[in-house]
Amino acid sequence: MQIMKVDPRALKENPDRMRQSKSSPQADALMLATIKAVGIVQPPVVAPEVDGGNGYIIDAGHRRVRLAIAAGLEEIEILVADAANDNGAMRSMVENSVREPLNPVDQWRGIERLVALGWTEEAIAVALALPVRQIRKLRLLANVLPAMLEQMALGDMPNEQQLRVIAAAGQVDQKEVWKAHKPKKGDTAPWWQIANALTTKRMYAKDASFGDDLAQAYGIEWVEDLFAPADQDGRYTTNVEGFMGAQHEWMTSNLPKRGAIVETNSWGQPELPKKANQVYGKPSKSDHAALYLDRDGKVQTVHYRMPEAATPKEAVGDDDRDAITAQKVRPDVTQKGHDMIGDFRTDALHDALGRAPIEDDMLMALLVLAFAGQNVRVDSGADGTFYGGKRFSRHVVSLFDEHGKLAFDQDTLRVAVRSVLIDVLSCRRGMSNSGMISRIAGDAIGADEFLPNMGSEDFLLCLSRQALEVSCAEAAVQPRQKVRDTRAALVEHFANEHFVHPSGRFAPPADELLEWIRADAATDATGARQRDDGEADLDDPFDDQADHDADDAVKGEPQAADMPGLDEHHEDGDQRAAA
Repeated sequence: MQIMKVDPRALKENPDRMRQSKSSPQADALMLATIKAVGIVQPPVVAPEVDGGNGYIIDAGHRRVRLAIAAGLEEIEILVADAANDNGAMRSMVENSVREPLNPVDQWRGIERLVALGWTEEAIAVALALPVRQIRKLRLLANVLPAMLEQMALGDMPNEQQLRVIAAAGQVDQKEVWKAHKPKKGDTAPWWQIANALTTKRMYAKDASFGDDLAQAYGIEWVEDLFAPADQDGRYTTNVEGFMGAQHEWMTSNLPKRGAIVETNSWGQPELPKKANQVYGKPSKSDHAALYLDRDGKVQTVHYRMPEAATPKEAVGDDDRDAITAQKVRPDVTQKGHDMIGDFRTDALHDALGRAPIEDDMLMALLVLAFAGQNVRVDSGADGTFYGGKRFSRHVVSLFDEHGKLAFDQDTLRVAVRSVLIDVLSCRRGMSNSGMISRIAGDAIGADEFLPNMGSEDFLLCLSRQALEVSCAEAAVQPRQKVRDTRAALVEHFANEHFVHPSGRFAPPADELLEWIRADAATDATGARQRDDGEADLDDPFDDQADHDADDAVKGEPQAADMPGLDEHHEDGDQRAAA
């Protein structure tokens, strides 16, 4: 390389220069003032002509040469370098990239020019210190319509998502859309409208359940999405009909027992059979499975349970009808939410009964509690008719030996008791609900630890705005202006944490528990009083009056000595006794 002085007007432009976008007038004016003041500080790089000419071709410094001519300089210093096989294309690109990042359009054009001159993608990546994936991505973007590239070169760039959609479309489609949305001179292009017009539905290979055989049968060809993260499967197809057909065939061939393929509604939710109740906990063997395709074409499975025969509804009175017609305030948890909580509690209770450490005395107490549940019915032998029993007999047979005698160890007894408790205790809403008993039992054995994470979209949809904001305050999450945004923030927050809504825990409210205890105690006292009254009738009818008087004294009524009209009082007592 050597330095020499030449007339800047004798230098020739390089047709393969990288930076073809025009600089701003402000930048040109600043450089022109600098050249007039101190001249050119760094000489332009030139190379001799290779086609037999005697001139020099500019490799780097086109703008400096142009502004030196504008400044009226007669001579400038230049740095003469050896001619390159690619006409200095790579040298120009590297020099411009180091000095100032190239305009994206210039970078796309430069890579295409280097490929045309014989450079491989791997060699370009090594020379520019870029990943090969980035080079391929830029080559894809170089397929953008030239008219759009000219608009982008002016500094009017779409965002990455819009650019991604435009580059993936064909030239013909781009030309038609650009013709319809081409901006006026000096205006910016409506890139979002252009991208929206060129958008095509993509079905991704990561969401496909079928294999290569069905893909080939339905004519599905996978295309690599160069914009997707490198560690993810970014293959996709625009053959939506073929993709959905292959998914349906896969579902048909892999239907589980008691399974069915269902359609989705306008919200993308599965349309279950009428009167079916979706199971949000662990499904049982008797539950049904529904397979459907979500909006992304991915196979999803939900389980549901068909209800038992419904009992006739009672007549609604006038007072009740007025209460129903009154405006209702949405509760914190909807009916569907309570159904989900019932499923969650039952699964957790059964897990705790099966695995949690329980002392023997607690286990026997729970057995007594279980048979007090509102879902338990024991058929007595007094009437000579027996129903049921088979559910519990399968647990009883393990307590007998081969000779038909009761013979068991403590471990066998514990397993049988746990199995009976699992069959009896339930928090599911409906006829199988054990009521307060199951919640007391779950709280006693720590079944809260077995509850699932309730921070899911399905359950949070059942909470009101007030309940969501309370959950946000407890989780230190900032509530959003819209309910769905608040719900999305909670779902994201609880993705890696365990959330149990307070209404889903087993421990019943203290007031409800005390009221339940008082109600059962009152029932027991009433029964005892009736038995005592029956025995007293056989001995002395006047004892009833004394009992009534004592009851009145306990209730805070005035005593007979303080009341006028004692005879009338006795007459009233005789009438009550007779009754």
